[in-house]
This record gives sequence, C-alpha cells and structure tokens, in this order.
Amino acid sequence: MNAALNKGSAQRAPSYYSATVNDHSQYPTLQGTHQVDVAIIGGGFTGVATAVELAERGLKVAIVETNRIGWGASGRNGGQVTGSLSGDEAMRQQMSARLGSEADDFIWQLRWRGHEIIEQRVQRYGIECDLKRGHLHTAMKPSHMAELQSFHAEAQRRGMGDQLELLDRNGVARHLQSPLYLGGLKNMRNLHLHPLNLCLGEARAAHAMGALIFENSEVLDIVHGPRPAVVTAQGRIEARQVMLAGDVYHKLEKRQLKGKIFPAMGGIVTTAPLGELAEQINPEDLAVYDCRFVLDYYRLTADKRLLFGGGANYSGKDSRDIAGELRPCIERTFPALKGVPIEFQWSCAMGIVVNRIPQLGKLSENVWYCQGYSGHGVATSHIMGEIMAEAVTGTLEKFDTFAGCKHVKVPMGDLLGNPLLAAGMWYYQMLEKLR
Repeated sequence: MNAALNKGSAQRAPSYYSATVNDHSQYPTLQGTHQVDVAIIGGGFTGVATAVELAERGLKVAIVETNRIGWGASGRNGGQVTGSLSGDEAMRQQMSARLGSEADDFIWQLRWRGHEIIEQRVQRYGIECDLKRGHLHTAMKPSHMAELQSFHAEAQRRGMGDQLELLDRNGVARHLQSPLYLGGLKNMRNLHLHPLNLCLGEARAAHAMGALIFENSEVLDIVHGPRPAVVTAQGRIEARQVMLAGDVYHKLEKRQLKGKIFPAMGGIVTTAPLGELAEQINPEDLAVYDCRFVLDYYRLTADKRLLFGGGANYSGKDSRDIAGELRPCIERTFPALKGVPIEFQWSCAMGIVVNRIPQLGKLSENVWYCQGYSGHGVATSHIMGEIMAEAVTGTLEKFDTFAGCKHVKVPMGDLLGNPLLAAGMWYYQMLEKLR
C-alpha cells in the first residue's frame, strides 16, 4: 500500500494521480535574475490558471514553485468540478452591500464559470485529463432532500432545468448500488477529471505561450516597491506585478496573512481496479458527494477504480492510517466492495477560511494574493485565476467585490486557528444530527 505523504520536494507526492500522470515535464530550478511582467508564487491551480490567462493576454509570466507543478492540493484532490460554492451564503450577505439586488445573479453565474473555463481550456490546448460530465448530490435524511429540492427549483428558474433531475430513493438506486441514500440531485453540468493531469496540461500550455516555470525553487522573500521581486536561494525574478498564490502551503507575508487561512487535511484512497463491478455499483460513471457538513465524496477513475475521500481532519495534522479510516465508509456505501484491496492512500492540505469566502487582496501597490477555497478548489481556483488576471491587467470590478469582503483574522495563527476549526466542525456535526 502506498505511503500517505512524501514531503520531499524533488519528487511528486505519491498518489493514484502521480502514478498515472501523463506529462513528465520537469522545469528548472530558478537561477540568476529574470525580468517579467508578472511573477506568480505557487504552481497549483490558482497560479497556473492565472498564468494561462495572462499569457493569453500577451504578458510575460513566471511561475515559481517550491516543489513540483501541481504538488499540493491541486494535484491530490477528489477531482470533482461542481457548482457548489463554499461560503455562498456569507458571500451573499457581504456582497449585497456592494452589488445590491445583483448579488444573487453574480453568485449564481460564479457557480458555473469554472466549468466553462476548464472545458474550453481542455479543448483549446488538447489536455488529456479524463474529463467527464455527470454528478450526483445525495441526500441521507429528509432535511437534505429539502435542500436539494430548493436548489433544483432555483436551477429551473434560471434555465438549467434540463441539466438537473431530482431522484427519489428508487431513482438513486438505479444510479448507485448503495443503501445509504433516500434521494439525490443528478447534475449533468458538473464535471469530474484527473486534476494533476489538468494542472500539468495547463502549465504546458502557459509554457508554450512563453511563460517561465521554475520548480524546486522556494521563495524566501518578496521585495515590495515600484519594481517588486521574488527571491529564492539561487535566483531572483523582477516584475511589474507579483501574485502570491501558494494557498495554505507557504509562510510568506506573515504580518498581513497570518491567521487568515488554516490547513485541514483531507484523506483519499483508491481501490484496485474493479472491472465489471465498477459498472455494477455506478453504471453511469457519476461523481458523488453527500449533503452532510463533513461529507464523503467519490467517483470512478478512468481505469475503473473507486477513488474515495472524506472525513477531513481539522487539526491540521496528517492521519497515520487513511485507508483504515476510510475502508468502513467505502464498505458502508458499497457493501459489494467489502474487503476490496486499497492500492493508494494519500492526503492533502486544504486551505480553510473561517467564513468560507475566497480571500483576494493586495499586500502592497504591486503585490497581490489569492487563496482559500475551503475544499472547493478545482472550479473556484479557475474562476479566481480569471478574476486575478483581469485585476492585474486593470479590470478590478470582480476583484474589488471579493477584496471588499471582511474576514476573521485569528490571533496566534494555526496555533489557535486549527483548534477553533476543529471545535467549529464538531458544532456543525452536532447540528447535522438535529437537522
């Protein structure tokens, strides 16, 4: 069984995704001094998606990554691209002050923009990442079903009714061989994919358009001023603008950013190939997650394994036995898989924001930051990449909408923040039992 997490920077963190990567490009370590228009710190989805947007606009871009492109959560997540926005209610409350009655429309359109960007980019640049449509949001109690019915009604009102279908218990049973669910919402607008291959394909596209990419190059300092720069042990990039896109993995700019985002560890496993059993348990090859506050999520891979994640750890520390924790969840969900071999297990750190609203802002006149998707990063990072590219090139409307949101800054950073998150999630789990 594969180890959970490899902290070495030279190699990819072991996972099913790294074992099935289709792009083995290696980019050099930053050495010497380079000049670009925009220097981006972080080679995950936020940094790479922004780089593609800027390169398409004709700007000279550099990405500087501590490990490998897609090394963090971007290359180790559940691979689901859904219209779920963590923090949408908080967004609505805060953005209404700026947008008024248009806030609901803005948030609804935001839900699906990431899908459009990803599908267009995959087609434009020929990225092979097992992209498929089809998702099922499942209900485990009547209150869950009421939530799905409300969302379905909103989708119908907005012209998406032909892409969504409410299912009762028998309807779900036709799609999943599982005893757990009393209903669900089938959504053919949502996507699932191989996230590491998507991230690497986008990096390859940016590089082909002239972007400089540097791996194994930890940024030690950001120089502020009219001509900012990023500094590593062996090199320096001078730029007109700098964007910090390292999410929860970096410790830069502590004075302004400490206490705003916290790590939660998500565990994922992948079974051995299931063969015909895969079509038996999930005949339409749908990605799935349930309505609980702390949910399970799963899908089939291209080679018909079950990829299954859940039980986020809000202490900020890795689990020692991810497979041991998730096997009972798998067997409860799919009794037919009792005893199935688990061939991969791994974890990733997700950046959690207290109010769940992505954090966009400026650290100084020419230094920007973007972070915090609270477990919904595949789609949201691409939306934010577009917004950040617009902002850097002078169109600030959407950026200002997010930058104007207020965020809680927890004293003592992770030392106090993670215990507070753990306590908060315990509270929500208690509420789950009551709703």
